[in-house]
Amino acid sequence: MDFVKVHGLGNDFVLVDARRQPLDAPDLGELARRICHRHVGVGADGLVILLPSEKADVQMRIFNSDGSEAQMCGNAIRCVAKYLYERGLVPGQVIQVQTLAGIIRPQVILEGSRVAGVRVDMGEPRLERSQIPMLGPPGWVIGEPLLVGDHVFKMTAVSMGNPHCVIFVPDVEELPLAQIGPLIEHHPAFPQRTNVEFVKVLNPEEVKMRVWERGAGATLACGTGACAAAVAGSLNGLTEKRVKVHLPLGSLLIEWAADNHLYMTGPAEEVFTGNFPV
Repeated sequence: MDFVKVHGLGNDFVLVDARRQPLDAPDLGELARRICHRHVGVGADGLVILLPSEKADVQMRIFNSDGSEAQMCGNAIRCVAKYLYERGLVPGQVIQVQTLAGIIRPQVILEGSRVAGVRVDMGEPRLERSQIPMLGPPGWVIGEPLLVGDHVFKMTAVSMGNPHCVIFVPDVEELPLAQIGPLIEHHPAFPQRTNVEFVKVLNPEEVKMRVWERGAGATLACGTGACAAAVAGSLNGLTEKRVKVHLPLGSLLIEWAADNHLYMTGPAEEVFTGNFPV
């Protein structure tokens, strides 16, 4: 099976174009666990599979490193856009990608003939508790207390096609992410588990974020998480609607626009190509 190793700010994926080769793997979750293993596989946060689509230019399926399927991934879709455009597999710079979260439209940004970045219309945030989904009474979840072990966090819940729990903290570096992240991911308040973003506000236009991803653990970046952080910052009166989200290997620019859509701009990189035995 031919693959391309890609990443968006260190959030890395094995990309397989199943439109151009037969994919003889009946259990894609098991394939993801094998190929994403850091020691005995290629190593990645997730497996991205491209399939034909009757609704869009391409269909994208995403499997986390634990084998679970994700609805959407902002970093992965930027990498997909770059891959498709640079190989001439799409007719223009705006690409329609079918995901479990709906049709997403990334636009490649060119400097000459080089893809310098990708801007993605991530759609509207979903804020009703039932849309996250999260247990509890109807309404939006803004600054709500969440008991985790012996500690109470104030959290804001946002869905960007996948669930996010955003928590503002004074210092993201000192936070024991590996201990707290899985407790919140599997918290009984979230029936489908959740992604977790810990965010420090630097100023109204900049934040610093660390992320614990549902099904993948600690990752270097999360595009939908950055969007959720921007929404949560605005809802809590902490940031403007245009905010730069700083991550360990770079930044994403997030804009919550007047049309209620989130627009994410950031880089995408191809690392190497290879072949993996299925």
